Amino acid sequence: MNGIFVTLGTWNWLIFGVIMMALELFAPGVFLFWLGLAALLTGLISFAYAPSWQVQILMFAVFAVLAVPVWRRLARSNTAVSVSNPFLNKRTDALVGRVFTLEKPIVDGAGTVRIDDTVWRVSGPDAPAGSRVRIVQADGASLTVAAA
Repeated sequence: MNGIFVTLGTWNWLIFGVIMMALELFAPGVFLFWLGLAALLTGLISFAYAPSWQVQILMFAVFAVLAVPVWRRLARSNTAVSVSNPFLNKRTDALVGRVFTLEKPIVDGAGTVRIDDTVWRVSGPDAPAGSRVRIVQADGASLTVAAA
């Protein structure tokens, strides 16, 4: 076993790093990426000077541990994007509270309203076409309205 570590060199770290990053494509979770990055850094530093295998493993361990706070900081900055646009993937939730004009009358609790370039089904109390309605609830592609 000691023989494996003694022969540990720059190319081993670089190959290991590339393999770990490639495995990230098949098992996404961002964990293998940081281990691969730590291995690549260890390999690149090993090019500059030839440390012993013990120092190489220590460098890899330090880089892998330091990658955790770096990843958390990057992940936290990405959540700021979703906070700035909370309705990014919830288009119907963004419609709640807005007022629109009925395109087709609500008869027996069902009608339609045009919002931008889309016709939406609405349910609510009966109302003639051209009436102003406020969206009070959104459930999937169905909107519940009330008189505005």
